[in-house]
Amino acid sequence: MNPGLPPVDPSVTAELVGALSPRLRKRLDAGVAKLAARPVVREGDIVRIAVDDDTELVLHTAGGAVNRADAIRCGCLLAPDCLHRAAAASAAPVAVDDDAAAPLNAPSAAAAPADEQANAPRGDTEPPLGEAGPPQTGGAAPAPDTATPAQLAAARSVFEATAAVLEAGTDGAGAVLQAELLRAAHSARLAGLPRISASAVAVVTGVRAARSADPAYRLADLADTVCDALAVAHRLPAAAGADLAGLRGTARQPYRPDGSLRLYGLFSEAVLTATGYAGAVTWTADADGRLYTVSDVAPGGPGRATGAADRAVRIGDTALTPRELSRAGLAVSGATVSPTGRLGAGAGVRAVRASGASWHEGPTARLWAVPVAQQVGRALAGGPEAHGLLFLDVTLAGTVREATGECLLADCEGLTLRLAAAHDDPALPHRDNLRLLAAARGARLRIVARLTPGPLPRALLLAVEHPADRAARVDLGLDRLQHADLPASEGAVPVPLPAPAADEAPLHLLRRRVHQTVSGGRRVLALPGGGAGGDGGRLRRLGLATAGDCLDGLHAAAADRSRDAFGRLLPADTDRFARAWLASAVYLREVERALCAEAWNASGETRSSTLAV
Repeated sequence: MNPGLPPVDPSVTAELVGALSPRLRKRLDAGVAKLAARPVVREGDIVRIAVDDDTELVLHTAGGAVNRADAIRCGCLLAPDCLHRAAAASAAPVAVDDDAAAPLNAPSAAAAPADEQANAPRGDTEPPLGEAGPPQTGGAAPAPDTATPAQLAAARSVFEATAAVLEAGTDGAGAVLQAELLRAAHSARLAGLPRISASAVAVVTGVRAARSADPAYRLADLADTVCDALAVAHRLPAAAGADLAGLRGTARQPYRPDGSLRLYGLFSEAVLTATGYAGAVTWTADADGRLYTVSDVAPGGPGRATGAADRAVRIGDTALTPRELSRAGLAVSGATVSPTGRLGAGAGVRAVRASGASWHEGPTARLWAVPVAQQVGRALAGGPEAHGLLFLDVTLAGTVREATGECLLADCEGLTLRLAAAHDDPALPHRDNLRLLAAARGARLRIVARLTPGPLPRALLLAVEHPADRAARVDLGLDRLQHADLPASEGAVPVPLPAPAADEAPLHLLRRRVHQTVSGGRRVLALPGGGAGGDGGRLRRLGLATAGDCLDGLHAAAADRSRDAFGRLLPADTDRFARAWLASAVYLREVERALCAEAWNASGETRSSTLAV
């Protein structure tokens, strides 16, 4: 994926790839790789790519995205049905057609906005503050209690296309399979299924990130995204009433009047998504501790994200940069707010700058007064209010190396907490700041982090109070710490950490296979001896009978290849394999949520030594 290209609507990519001859389809992945390495030149709403000395591609954008097939033009002799146009669309980020186009950098970020919208009631909509996005589209609202035939067909198409991607794995899911999934996503959008459409687009985005070695790519996040797409498409035919409305989702979040607000800045979070959007989201809180966000997110790359902190965002009658707003306050009248706390930009909104508050005083301090177990339980509960943020007091205690890099160790009310970088893109300062904070061992700090569900207490570090100045704060995705910012280390006393509780439920045996399937496809599990290790039996002996059955079922579905009367292999049953994988992924997700609550003692009870599942 070439981040310099503008986002392209899914229907455009599907149309251009569908127009290719079988011979050109076989060459499409090579064409995408070649085009992704070519320089991109922007001239306002026009983007130019020199394919070679004699051929130039021109992309015309509207609202920051390409939304028509004829907006991509090529100068080669085979145009318009040439390889170059389809390769350009396949190499570009996927345009998102709702105001969740700029999700936060949360785990499984691409899927989270769809879930948020699904829980939101329909109503009047308006753009969020400071945010730009592609034009909105959508069809007529279907009947409230039953899925229409068009919706059933669209959900089935998404399930089949996602199953085909799962069958091939990220290694084999080239541009043609991606285009088929984008075509299904477009059909779902037209049928009034924005949640399924968004999930399908998120799968394509994750696959492209994997194939392009995007530094922000995480296999676990893509596995969650694939699970979301399959689960929603699978559940929709049997759903009714409120459950069906949730699975359909809404095309845009509703913004409802919320009167007058007195807000206090908390921190700003850098946003850099695989869908081609970048900027910052500033978090604020009112006197009751309810959180509100102000967004400055639009199509762009790392440069837009790194420069977001000092770019002014107009809010009513005033303009503040995210850096200023996160440290000041805001008085708003005529406010409109979405269910997830986004401030709207209606014509009647009025706002003026006001005084802020430190994390140790006033209304903001009450966020840190909430017991940790209660915060974790709220984050795991889901729903529009489940932003996943944790407000913690920790003592830094060194680092530990993991497969994804180093993370900080910290003591949090007797728990050994692992704090990881919120984003791995080298353009953002998350990693550098994390390394510097490791030198402040023994420092007692207030932090803001986002929960990462897992068997050990773990979170993504977003902001900290300044190590040398409790009245100041550091946004780890926008600010850069210096060695001079760290307190003197002389006399620092090492912090003894309690030994982390062992993961006595060996779910890694199932988790490994679920993730391997997303990466390598069915063939990874169908290799000779792939299921002969006795892992299913081991899980059952340890009391995890359901996990053992899921693992055995996954191996059996992967190895099931029937033959015809002449001994020739018949086409694989992708539907059965996808359902077996989905059962394992859903089970794994629910058990890991239970393990996360156990690890953080979210129930408030004494931690048990075993977990029976």
